[in-house]
Amino acid sequence: MGPGMAKPVVAIVGRPNVGKSTIFNRLVGERVAIVEDTPGVTRDRIYREAEWLTTEFNVIDTGGIEMSDEPMLQKVRHQAEIAIDEADVIIFVVDGTDGITPADEEVAKILYKSNKPVVLAVNKIDHPERRELVYEFYALGFGTPFPISGVHGIGFGDLLDEVVKHFPERKEDDQDDDTIYFSVIGRPNVGKSSLVNAILNEERVIVSDQAGTTRDAVDTHFQKDDQDFVIIDTAGIRKKGKVYEATEKYSVLRALRAIERSDVVLVVLDAETGIREQDKTIAGYAHDAGRGIIIVVNKWDTVDPEEMPMHEFEKVIRQQFQFIDYAPIVFLSAKTKKRLQRLIPVIKMVSENHAKRIATNVLNDVIMDALATHPAPTVKGKKLKLYYMTQVSVKPPTFVVFVNDPELMHFSFERFLENRIRETFGFTGTPIKIYARQRK
Repeated sequence: MGPGMAKPVVAIVGRPNVGKSTIFNRLVGERVAIVEDTPGVTRDRIYREAEWLTTEFNVIDTGGIEMSDEPMLQKVRHQAEIAIDEADVIIFVVDGTDGITPADEEVAKILYKSNKPVVLAVNKIDHPERRELVYEFYALGFGTPFPISGVHGIGFGDLLDEVVKHFPERKEDDQDDDTIYFSVIGRPNVGKSSLVNAILNEERVIVSDQAGTTRDAVDTHFQKDDQDFVIIDTAGIRKKGKVYEATEKYSVLRALRAIERSDVVLVVLDAETGIREQDKTIAGYAHDAGRGIIIVVNKWDTVDPEEMPMHEFEKVIRQQFQFIDYAPIVFLSAKTKKRLQRLIPVIKMVSENHAKRIATNVLNDVIMDALATHPAPTVKGKKLKLYYMTQVSVKPPTFVVFVNDPELMHFSFERFLENRIRETFGFTGTPIKIYARQRK
């Protein structure tokens, strides 16, 4: 899936205690992906992948976006609004054993105005006797109600068949493949929008706005030195004044959408306020998504080089962001434009590395050389044997190494192989994935 193609998004909405989180967990829970335990990267449960038959999509758990201590109706309203803003399809959950409540009617009212497809799920119908409870819910006006049981996993097939029907047609981007898609992410007030404006205000840039996907994001296309770029709008930057703009989780959701569509992600830090925990979380998302990453230290004009020389600050960053030790660091000031011209060449380089392919024979020469100096480990009396390694995909570069027993492939040895590959082929700015498979 090329960048520029976000997966469809489904949001689950409904008043409290109708079983939304059980349904959320059902949709996303079956997928036990290969999770890399990256120290220092917290995983937020707000946004998870799911798939039905062959369609992959993302699910927002609106319940995870807790808004302070507002009255219940207020909360439900916010959740519905976020779903309307962000989702392609909304699953509206009601409790079959309660009948239609005033709170359900309130949610229905907000959803009517949205023009988004809404699929009505009547939860807690875990027994054939309860089927007739469903008919009442036709009155909500969202067509056929689908009886389900989140707890017992009944009725999800029919529900998801209906949901998938409403996904937008997947148009592959008409962009040719040489375009570099990048996004600018970071916590509030690190200067993301001023950085975007500074990049675009550089003369010699030919700019055109492209209306983004169904949401009101606008991607900006520009050309520099015969290279096409698209800055993916991390919306939010332009959607001021909404109540939930302030909530951290909501801005994370926005960042995730942008990361998903990028080749390269600029993680912006604020030189003035230094590094915060949230910076690491945000960088962690880009790393987990396998995107090219550049750390941009903005507001460098505010720092006294006597007090904090660049190499010192760089040391601190390397210490705090060990899990992305491959990411180059660019110091600049969006405000004064100082050092700004260094950025585009780095974006180009990282994008090239993110899409780089290494021929199998060249790769194996390197691995065999490495093994000559650093023999494979022996675990519980069994020696790891490496037969060959091959690159199976790009964006990020992903390698499979065929071995006698994948269990013997320890993290430290994988790290050794990764370092060797990086020493030989560069790969600055991009994560590398290595999977061990048993040779059949």
